[in-house]
Amino acid sequence: MDHGSSSGMLIGALVFLVAAVTAGPLARRLGLGVAVGYLAAGVVIGPAALGLFRDTASVLHVAEIGVVMLLFLIGLELRVERLIALRRLVVGLGGMQIGVTALAFSALGWSFGLDPAPAVAVGVSLAFSGTAMALQILEERGHLNRSYGEKTFSVLLAQDIAVVPALALVPMLGDGAGHAADWGEALSSAAAGVAALAGIVVAGRYLLDPMFRLLAGAGAREVMTAAALLVVLGAAEVAALAGLSMALGAFLAGVLLAGSSYRHELEADVEPFRGLLIALFFMGIGMTIDVKVIAANALLLAGGVLLYLTIKIAVAAGLARIFGATRGDALRIGALLAAAGEFAFVLFPLAQANGLISAEAAGLLSAAAALSLVASPAVALVAEWAADRAEPRSDGPEEDFTDAKGQVMIIGFGRVGQIAAQLLLAEGVETTLIDANAQRVEQASRFGFKVYYGDGGRLDVLRAAGAGEARAILVCIDDRQVTERIVEMLQRSFPLAELVVKAYDRGHALDLYGAGVERVVRETFESALLLGRLGLEAVGVDPERAAEIEADVRRRDAQRLEIQKVEGITAGRHLSYTNQPTPEPLSMPKRKGGKIDGEAAPAPARAG
Repeated sequence: MDHGSSSGMLIGALVFLVAAVTAGPLARRLGLGVAVGYLAAGVVIGPAALGLFRDTASVLHVAEIGVVMLLFLIGLELRVERLIALRRLVVGLGGMQIGVTALAFSALGWSFGLDPAPAVAVGVSLAFSGTAMALQILEERGHLNRSYGEKTFSVLLAQDIAVVPALALVPMLGDGAGHAADWGEALSSAAAGVAALAGIVVAGRYLLDPMFRLLAGAGAREVMTAAALLVVLGAAEVAALAGLSMALGAFLAGVLLAGSSYRHELEADVEPFRGLLIALFFMGIGMTIDVKVIAANALLLAGGVLLYLTIKIAVAAGLARIFGATRGDALRIGALLAAAGEFAFVLFPLAQANGLISAEAAGLLSAAAALSLVASPAVALVAEWAADRAEPRSDGPEEDFTDAKGQVMIIGFGRVGQIAAQLLLAEGVETTLIDANAQRVEQASRFGFKVYYGDGGRLDVLRAAGAGEARAILVCIDDRQVTERIVEMLQRSFPLAELVVKAYDRGHALDLYGAGVERVVRETFESALLLGRLGLEAVGVDPERAAEIEADVRRRDAQRLEIQKVEGITAGRHLSYTNQPTPEPLSMPKRKGGKIDGEAAPAPARAG
């Protein structure tokens, strides 16, 4: 849209908004997915049709911020510990997917007559996958936390990291010799990238939380929103200046803020911008589709895209199987990674500028990449259908939540969940019980309990079981990492439900408090207090005195927890009774039953 005035910019914004509110819902109504609707809208308003926008490069540059914000929000849901736990998938599965896919397409290009250097450039460009498209599909399904979602995300993260060497490799291939100066420049870029990541880590660890604490004291909501955007765009720009992917910088900033007490505020502030900019991104991709090129080479492109998607699915699915995915999940992963990546639209022009491929070849490859993105939701849908039939049937009961309607939901019907349910059922509170252990479900039915079989870590299961209508949800899972994942999902998807969560230990409880959970119960705390009180009574302490001591320990523990929420788990040690040796008292010790709060006790009775 060639308008130099502010009026022209406003009209451009209005066109985008009209396209977004029209194309997205219409595509969803047709069962195509909102991303396809946005792509189609981009074709309509772009140079190929109405010609309302002609500078598609500028649109894509702005729209890329949507992908940046998407990765930042995903980072907010990942703690550093979980990211470290994914390192095997990022380095192993992700690295192999990039390498094997690039090798396969390089060999294919060479077999079609390309010289080795252009073949490698095309192979590397085609190896990347569409981050925004894959994550959009996972978010719509609510499957980002499932096993195949984690594997897919790990590969996409590895690809974001691999952007730097890919951008450095293509110009080297163009020179054809790999001069020492090129290698020196590549090493310099790598050092700059490491320095940028280190800077983001330091800022995230030591500067951001104090900054948000200071701004929160001002009490101005718009200031917090501005600060959230500053963090996202600042981290992205630091990464971009070092030659890294902007999305990678924003993702790392999100991971570092995942444990912050301001995480939910940041998520709420960034989310609206992310949604609009993702829509703009897909429309920008749609604008790059040259309808004339597609029409003139329809058969060639159709065959090429089909071959491209087949190879990408086969490689990704095969590697996923090696890394432990089931047949069904391998199909899902392959389908999500099948479409071309956003960086293909950067790498193809770069290859052309360095004399590796012709302008006509760059146009055809870009058209094929765009068409693969258009086909991606349909491919994912077919893969999901095939995956459901490829999965071996479980020996456990079927998931059936047709009559689930409890005011309270209990996730996990183990030792703690069974006892907690007794109190609710005693009061006549309608309670939905969920457990993923088929044997436990069967045993519970023999004792008169209706326990629904289902994985409480899946959003679709929770929705089907009525979590959206539950007033309170009790999480009674034994695995602390699974508990944290479920809690984050519940907070995001069912914010009105009150959460009551069982913690494994004190450290886990502090993590849950830090995540915004207000009602946390350590699974051994109450039983340990009872054990201690009974122990006192066993050595002759008066029951009333034992109860006073229990109340004092309980009070001190609560005070210590409040301090630890702010200062960390090592704080508040002065509130604990320890068995460290102390100097002998100069006076007679207090007799049994004396006060323990520092007040003087009555003098001990004399013998005799």
